[in-house]
Amino acid sequence: MLKKGKMSLSLLLLMVVSLLVSACGNDGAASKPEANQPQAEQTMTVTHAMGETIIKGTPQRIVVLTNQGTESLLALGIKPVGAVKSWIGEPWFDHIKDQMSGVEVVGDEVQPNIELIASLKPDLILGTKVRQEKIYAQLSSIAPTVFTENLGDSMIENFELYARAVNKEEEGAKVIADFNKLIEDTKAKLGDKTKMEISLARIQPNKVRVYYKQNFAGVILDKLGFARPKAQDQEKFSEDIAKEQMNVLDGDVFFYFASDRDGDTGATKTATEWLSDPLAKNLKVTQKGHTYQVDEAIWNTAGGIEAAKLMVKDIEKRFADISL
Repeated sequence: MLKKGKMSLSLLLLMVVSLLVSACGNDGAASKPEANQPQAEQTMTVTHAMGETIIKGTPQRIVVLTNQGTESLLALGIKPVGAVKSWIGEPWFDHIKDQMSGVEVVGDEVQPNIELIASLKPDLILGTKVRQEKIYAQLSSIAPTVFTENLGDSMIENFELYARAVNKEEEGAKVIADFNKLIEDTKAKLGDKTKMEISLARIQPNKVRVYYKQNFAGVILDKLGFARPKAQDQEKFSEDIAKEQMNVLDGDVFFYFASDRDGDTGATKTATEWLSDPLAKNLKVTQKGHTYQVDEAIWNTAGGIEAAKLMVKDIEKRFADISL
């Protein structure tokens, strides 16, 4: 009986020890997540022109509703699934068309196609208040939506906002640093030529508009340190002028872009009419032969970081043949 009792006690102790070891083992296993267990998706809150938007992770299917925003994405190495049509080109600007293969056209900046946008199942929509404020609620019901306040002279700020929205702030900072270096290198090459007064205008059919400092090209000229004629040295976007006011276009160098659209050459005809007028022939810039037509897409309508780099390079090239 004693032997039998000892054996029973020994067996009981063995069972207790086994249970304790098993429990410890189970506790250890429970403390380790399974290899394929999904991790909590990172979220961030982006403050923008329409308020705040929560974005999960890094968006993969982006629809962009501004020409400027399209260039922002391309500069960050992102091809959108959908984008609004370029103002010039069928459907894209020449300087970006090679990068836009397979991108769905979703209308234009003024009238995006909401149903088509929804069909693309985006996880992020990028737009601007100045163009699409009235449809923000509809867009937000499709996907998280981030808007800039405006376009034109806000290219750098808008780029930085979009870079944050797509979770590419580090890459965005490098793009801006490279652009700033291009500006500084070009300023050094231009030297004292930046003291020359640059006149700027947009010519449309039967209309001429002087461009001041608060527009895309005006900002780039300012970054390069160029002077502007006194009549144009104003913190405004633009203003239509009559032919009798042509003297406000005078300067050391006059750049203009002609807004011809869809085969219509009305802008070019207006440019020819104005530049052949006796009033134009009396301008010092005409007498110096420093009047140049430039690419409107690069100097005006694209309005993005890619166009900005091309504009800087265009200025450097043109001033290589311009003497003080």
